[in-house]
Amino acid sequence: MASDNDAHGPAKIVILTGAGISAESGLGTFRDKDGLWTKYDLEEVATPQGFRANPALVQAFYNARRQNLLDAEPNAAHFALAKLQRERPGLSVIVTQNVDDLHERAGATDVIHMHGELLRAHCDVCGEGGPQIEDLSVDTVCAACGAIGAMRPSVVWFGEIPLEMERIEAALEAAVMFVSIGTSGAVY
Repeated sequence: MASDNDAHGPAKIVILTGAGISAESGLGTFRDKDGLWTKYDLEEVATPQGFRANPALVQAFYNARRQNLLDAEPNAAHFALAKLQRERPGLSVIVTQNVDDLHERAGATDVIHMHGELLRAHCDVCGEGGPQIEDLSVDTVCAACGAIGAMRPSVVWFGEIPLEMERIEAALEAAVMFVSIGTSGAVY
């Protein structure tokens, strides 16, 4: 195993987190026996086709997830990973499948959101977007292009390509350790 003083720079740990790490914070998991996908048809609320077919349903689903997130607080696991990054700068990168911001709220600084971020939105027409804490609706207007009803949560839906795959691949290639926390690995 490479040491921190290796000729190639500091050792790297890639930490992959999933919904299980945020469950203690009150955020629902997806694939557990009582997970969100047992209560909702993912084809209806988590695909581009579902958004086109019933944007009001999709917006309501994500508005509820966003409100739940705004009410949640980071837990001990989020704080422990943030502490690792703080005490050993450059040692680790967190790759999260989660769309929450609990790692950042706990103080983590090197977080890759491969499935996007629930507290952001973008326009399906022009691609512009930004922070989003208010509810979205079919009447929400894009501030950049004026499109009505095209604003959507900046999350990766089923059938879409996860974000920052090249950066994740580079981190994995440089890693001497991989840690998986709270994920079944049953997604892309």
